Amino acid sequence: MAVFDTPEEAFGALRPVCVQLTKTQTVETVEHLQARLQAVSDSALQELQQYILFPLRFTLKTPGPKRERLIQSVVECLTFVLSSTCVKEQELLQELFSELSACLYSPNSQKPAAVSEELKLAVIRGLSTLMHSAYGDIILAFYEPSILPRLGFAVSLLLNLAEQEKSKQIKIAALKCLQVLLLQCDCQGHPRSLGELEQKQLGDLFASFLPGISMALTRVITGDFKQGHSIVVSSLKIFYETVSFIMADEQLERISEVQPKPAVEHRVAELMVHREAKWVKNTSDKLTLLLKKIIECVSVHPHWKVRLALIELIEALLLKCSQSLVGSAGPLLKALVGLVNDESPEVQAQCNKVLRHFADQKVVVGNRAFADILSENLHSLATSLPRFMNSQDDQGKFSTLSLLLGYLKLLGPKVNFVLHSVAHLQRLSKALIQVLELDVTDIKVVEERCWNSGHLSASPETAAPQPWSPMQRRYFRFFADERLFLLLQQVCQLLGFYGDLYLLVDHFMELYHESVVYRKQAAMILNELVVGAAGLEVENLHENHIKTSPEDLREIVTSILEEYTSQENWYLITCMESEEVEEELTMKRSGLQAIACGAYTCQVTSFSAFSKPSPTICSMNSNIWQICIQLEGIGRFAYALGKDFRLLLMSALYPVLEKAGDQTLLISQAATSAMMDICHACGYDSVQHLINQNSDYLVNGISLNLRHLSLHPHTPKVLEVMLWNSDASLLPLVADVVQDVLATLDQFYDKRATSFVGVLHALLAALAQWFPDTGDLGQPQEQSAGEEGSHLSQGPAAPEKGLENTTTAEDIEQFLLNYLKEKDVADGNVSDFDNEEEEQSDPPKVDDSDTGPDVEPPLPVQIQIATDVMERCIHLSSDKDLKIRLKVLDVLDLCVVVLQSHKNQLLPLAHRAWPSLVHRLTNDDPLVVLRAFKKLNYQTFLSSVLPWRCAVTRPGAVSAGLAYPGRQVW
Repeated sequence: MAVFDTPEEAFGALRPVCVQLTKTQTVETVEHLQARLQAVSDSALQELQQYILFPLRFTLKTPGPKRERLIQSVVECLTFVLSSTCVKEQELLQELFSELSACLYSPNSQKPAAVSEELKLAVIRGLSTLMHSAYGDIILAFYEPSILPRLGFAVSLLLNLAEQEKSKQIKIAALKCLQVLLLQCDCQGHPRSLGELEQKQLGDLFASFLPGISMALTRVITGDFKQGHSIVVSSLKIFYETVSFIMADEQLERISEVQPKPAVEHRVAELMVHREAKWVKNTSDKLTLLLKKIIECVSVHPHWKVRLALIELIEALLLKCSQSLVGSAGPLLKALVGLVNDESPEVQAQCNKVLRHFADQKVVVGNRAFADILSENLHSLATSLPRFMNSQDDQGKFSTLSLLLGYLKLLGPKVNFVLHSVAHLQRLSKALIQVLELDVTDIKVVEERCWNSGHLSASPETAAPQPWSPMQRRYFRFFADERLFLLLQQVCQLLGFYGDLYLLVDHFMELYHESVVYRKQAAMILNELVVGAAGLEVENLHENHIKTSPEDLREIVTSILEEYTSQENWYLITCMESEEVEEELTMKRSGLQAIACGAYTCQVTSFSAFSKPSPTICSMNSNIWQICIQLEGIGRFAYALGKDFRLLLMSALYPVLEKAGDQTLLISQAATSAMMDICHACGYDSVQHLINQNSDYLVNGISLNLRHLSLHPHTPKVLEVMLWNSDASLLPLVADVVQDVLATLDQFYDKRATSFVGVLHALLAALAQWFPDTGDLGQPQEQSAGEEGSHLSQGPAAPEKGLENTTTAEDIEQFLLNYLKEKDVADGNVSDFDNEEEEQSDPPKVDDSDTGPDVEPPLPVQIQIATDVMERCIHLSSDKDLKIRLKVLDVLDLCVVVLQSHKNQLLPLAHRAWPSLVHRLTNDDPLVVLRAFKKLNYQTFLSSVLPWRCAVTRPGAVSAGLAYPGRQVW
């Protein structure tokens, strides 16, 4: 079809169809007209606008019933014309507005007519297109007092559609059309910027609709979540833009108390509103009620875009209506602050942006400064916080703590006005102490044991990807949501960042000392206060705030660290094993305090200095968690101080290593995590690097403490952890300490054998790893009777494969032949032929260069240590304690591995150890028998020790079987 560019051509093409539509109103005729309109240019269509609109308007105004399909076609065709042209006459704009609105009018009711959804949607789109087609100042001239009834009618229809319709599409279209009618659409240039007089005129006009708009939109906003977030977002935007325009402080300041007489008829004048002080006060009170309903519903809406729209509402109302809506300022601020810790990053970012803007702009609400209102709200919240924490569910606690966090962020340094009030500080601290109370009834905490220190030698980058590693999840008495704990951490960090750190630390240290019920919670809070004071995990909304100086922070950390590692708080009963309980009892007799759990789940254990301790599961759990929290605190302190923590290593490293060797799994893990935090903060590559660089200090401490073992019973654990997590460079430093350990073991073997055997095991395992046997370390052996048969065992096994049997069939055959020959020699069955051969054999040649007797070179340090350790193991292998006997077997096996290339030292010791080993195999606990079989090293022990053992035994003893290990083992 050809395009008609000129009005003449277009008129010729459209005239027949328009005439036919005037005579016969049918759907087909309207569709025919719309098809012709497709071929007409916009400029030609503009010239013929009213001519084309006449038959369409005539069809709508014709009296009598009409088919909905016809009305829908006419409205769609009219919308097409308006979308391509501009309405330049005010009268035409008003008439078209009334005619389109009437399409949805039901004379029998106040509600929209019961028409099809398609027709409703077409009319709504037609109204929006009409308002957008208004040219220039025509749109502003439209909003005169005389239009008030017709405009109010359309607004009422659109609100009913948005509230009552089930179709989501119609709801959204109605809300968008309402935005257009209230001049809130986002179209560029529609409308143009308004002057002061124009704003006042529109404000007076729209004020008549404010009650209906606000109440209807409130019902939509607080409706079912299933209606969709886009409907709620649009409703919120219309609500706050309408309210912020009508109740704007700038407009209301220019409103006189005397209402001018409007130049309209009396019926319309009654609809006009004069925005004087009394009206503002009444309207503000009613809007406050509606805003509270909106905030209560929207702040917990599941969709983040709705919560984001709520922030925009709060920002608009507080910035534009802070004087007129002074009664709503409190709820609005409370809602804004409550969203500062929203789960959505977008909401958090926008909330922080608005809060920062408020703080920078120094917003005044009523006659009070913004900060004063926040301080008042924080005072009120601090007063009621203990009650909230005790009565609310997890969601309620989360909302309350989010609110507290927001106030702290927004107030910044001014939070000290609240903290300097003794009453408010006590209420705030008691609420935090109460909600952080741990559930210490889990028996698994005590049950989980760590029988080996394990290796900590991973690098901080691989073992701790975060700056600090949180320990095992804690279970709290009064909440189960993990988010609450993270929120409490942020609250404490903000208190440490903005608050008076000395005041807070002193206050919570008093609570730490006040009762065992508060001790764990106070320690958790102190840990986060220090991290917050360093400003590492805090978003600073106040650029002028001065952080705590590194010197002050280090002094505070030093005082807390001394309290944590003091004997009454560091050495607590954590298990029922006799040796550890005895150690704690010894310290108790020295006047130290025993710690028990709080009275909420069990009775506080109280016993005199010389009474037998009877710790309960509850008390041991409580002690374990206290130690773990303090260990976590040391890691957090290192994270806060960074490289400055090197200055505190002398007081922190030794106690942490003690706990790294603890048999309680949770404590050992917490200490390991603390070690990784220290490595990360102080710039060490690994725990091994950390230990090696500070080994001189550690070794000196171990040596001193071994002299007063009754006061320092955990000293062997430090050496054990060092051995597990170091390298051969440590051996020269610890050689003397090892001798001190062996001497102390000789003195206290009946009391502290368990801990010392653990050290020996770690020592020998380290030696086997540091000095692996390469096969060429054998010493020249002196020729002795029966040694010839031992040459089959000169190929030692690797230390990590000491139990692997690599003996071949030829070795076994040769071994048996040598054994039979040596047995004959031991029995005296030597033939004359053999004696003659020995007599005729050439004597050994003497080296002319040999000027003196052979001097055996000094033994390596590791060989001497292994020899000394094996001496002690021979004596301890028959200890009455089952665990010691099992551990000694492990140590013996490692001794053989280390000494396997030094036969002069190994064989005599093996000879002495053999009777005890036979006893373990024949007459001991089944666990010991099994362990003895597993640890028996066939290659290094049987093939080397057994022939020598037989050769040096008197002839009569062989037949007795005691010196015949083959009978016992095979």
